Amino acid sequence: MHPDSASVREVPSARESAPGRDAPVPDRSKVEVRRSARRSRTVSAYREGDRTVVLIPARMSNAEEQRWVAQMLDKLAAQERRRTPGDDALQTRARELSAAYLDGGAEPEQVRWVTNQNSRWGSCTPSERTIRLSHRLQGMPGYVVDYVLLHELAHLLVPDHGPAFWALLEAYPRTERARGYLEGVASAARLPHIPGARGGHAPAADEAPESCD
Repeated sequence: MHPDSASVREVPSARESAPGRDAPVPDRSKVEVRRSARRSRTVSAYREGDRTVVLIPARMSNAEEQRWVAQMLDKLAAQERRRTPGDDALQTRARELSAAYLDGGAEPEQVRWVTNQNSRWGSCTPSERTIRLSHRLQGMPGYVVDYVLLHELAHLLVPDHGPAFWALLEAYPRTERARGYLEGVASAARLPHIPGARGGHAPAADEAPESCD
């Protein structure tokens, strides 16, 4: 299983306790089903970037597969809802990250989730001291959300992606790992690469800035 993915505990296969016949058939555009002859009694699922991988026994019928994919997607979504902090929790986490890595110097007035950022992971408006995180981060590993939040907090102190900005992020030990995770998600979804990396490429004409408005 992917070490950074959300996962659900394995459950008995359809022959033991299948969900009801009326279970809805999910959108399969981002679902990959992997059959295994060695897997005889269990079904499991996990996130891999923006895809969901469902592992099932090879002998399972197509109808059973559809029912179990729907059930596992529901289980993953419920797990991620429990893990996703609300706006108040984001504000609290921002204060914690600022204290831990920025000497408490970044103090946003507001931190919240938004659903209208499809080409950036987060943004900030230094003049208003507000930070917005894309809802696409919900369900991703905590260290990835922390990185994006810390990235935006740093923009409250340094608005550009110059050396002074990256110096602020050097204290966070998972910066490169988080950036690699987001690059993988962006690549899989054919989204713009994350701009502003030290030594990276300049944003193309169709790339929206990753951070500050």
